[in-house]
Amino acid sequence: MNTLAAGVQGSNPTLNITIFAIFVAITMVIVFRASRNTKTASDYYAAGRAFTGPQNGIAISGDYLSAASFLGIAGAIAINGYDGFLYSIGFLVAWLVALLLVAELLRNTGKFTMGDVLAFRMKQRPVRAAAAISTLAVSFFYLLAQMAGAGGLVNLLLGIEGNLGQDLVIAVVGVIMILYVLIGGMKGTTWVQIIKAVLLIAGTFAMTLWVLGKYGFNLSSLFQAAVDKGGQTGEALLGPGKQYGKTGTTKLDFLSLGIALVLGTAGLPHVLMRFYTVPTAKDARRSVVWAIALIGIFYLFTLVLGYGAGALVGPDVIAKAPGTTNSAAPLLALELGGPVLLGFIAAVAFATILAVVAGLTITASASFAHDVYANVIKKGKTDPDSEVRVARITALVIGAVAIVGGILAKNQNVAFLVALAFAVAASANLPTILYSLFWKRFNTQGALWSIYGGLAVCVLLIVFSPAVSGKPVDPKTGKSASMIQGVDFHWFPLDNPGIVSIPVAFFLGWLGTVLSKDHNQRKYAEMEVRSLTGAGAEKAVRH
Repeated sequence: MNTLAAGVQGSNPTLNITIFAIFVAITMVIVFRASRNTKTASDYYAAGRAFTGPQNGIAISGDYLSAASFLGIAGAIAINGYDGFLYSIGFLVAWLVALLLVAELLRNTGKFTMGDVLAFRMKQRPVRAAAAISTLAVSFFYLLAQMAGAGGLVNLLLGIEGNLGQDLVIAVVGVIMILYVLIGGMKGTTWVQIIKAVLLIAGTFAMTLWVLGKYGFNLSSLFQAAVDKGGQTGEALLGPGKQYGKTGTTKLDFLSLGIALVLGTAGLPHVLMRFYTVPTAKDARRSVVWAIALIGIFYLFTLVLGYGAGALVGPDVIAKAPGTTNSAAPLLALELGGPVLLGFIAAVAFATILAVVAGLTITASASFAHDVYANVIKKGKTDPDSEVRVARITALVIGAVAIVGGILAKNQNVAFLVALAFAVAASANLPTILYSLFWKRFNTQGALWSIYGGLAVCVLLIVFSPAVSGKPVDPKTGKSASMIQGVDFHWFPLDNPGIVSIPVAFFLGWLGTVLSKDHNQRKYAEMEVRSLTGAGAEKAVRH
């Protein structure tokens, strides 16, 4: 088969690549222009805190709406209806936790990273090292999922066959992402995310209107068409239980996944770092409100696109296409607007991956350079220029590791990797952040127990879960849905460990604290005043 043979029947891979190349060229020019003003550590890590609330809100939505949100959720709704839409609800509700509990307080308390917040009232070196390890763990698994997803998208949208072709494109995605981060820092990365968010929301909006127009802008007619196309199982699309709810275990698994998604978002390091790119706490709050509005609108679009794909393309065609459920949105684009609309959607999907991996890379590199190098290794005795230089070197290393990891994981279960990132964020990061901000008794030992304990329990349970081994073989594909084929060493019954690991992390944070006599009443009082009022925050940032 030709290397550029159509991955989706009727697509034009050359057109897809051309549109993607135009996007890369335009954004690279913007990144170069942004790099002219990247002179200090604040410029590199936090874009000089020069973005307004609305601009940062659009960038946050660009950071959050990954390829999994666009392709995965639309496909899940097309195949599973109501149960697929529950993913959208979980991802959106998570932002209320971020808005109400962490956005403003983190902006007031921190400087560049989560480690800054923890180190404010605790022993610097151990908590910064722990925060950096959990940040790198979450970022790496999220990064791995995006890079692995890139390999799958190549096959789906560009029709590049064979391991070598997919490996090459994963490497190209990694190199472009590294260039964004090295050249433009947070400012360049933010503009890439803003452009990508505008393209994604505009593209899905146009497709939504197109689908609704075919059914007289009547949702009931659209739903009925999806039910009719679904055949014998069509009626199940409109009610709960098609994917989850068949057994007590699947119900519990969905509850666990929902808890991880809702609580994990407020602990994702690349989302937390975005709160530092605005000048005031008010702007941090406004940026989250903008993000909620844009992300909410997008997830409403996915409802129409999912049922639209079910009605116009049909679940049987989607299931047999390359990428199965992930092909629902591209197949719908092809059905609506032919190769040109599919080419645009292909470019947006790749732009999505580029923007997300760039945001993750700068977060991980900033955490290592600022927390580990500057404050653990150098004990705070370093200049901003050397810190930024280490951050850029770290970005190179992380980029290289992500490319290799993406190549190795390109045929693995991407949903497993994303779920791991959310579960780790909810288990290791969120309990520690909330305790630091709201519990005056919390201390260094509690933070270390919570971070390391939550991380260890979460990873251990996932390694021994059905997501890794032991799921039955699908007779249609001849493969198991588990990450490792042909073996079974699972003993934990749930795919996602959130329902166990998150409470354990909160408990360990409490236990570690009460078993230690370490307590700094004065620093907590200072932190409480700063987090609630912002007093002194600007002085700390300039320092």
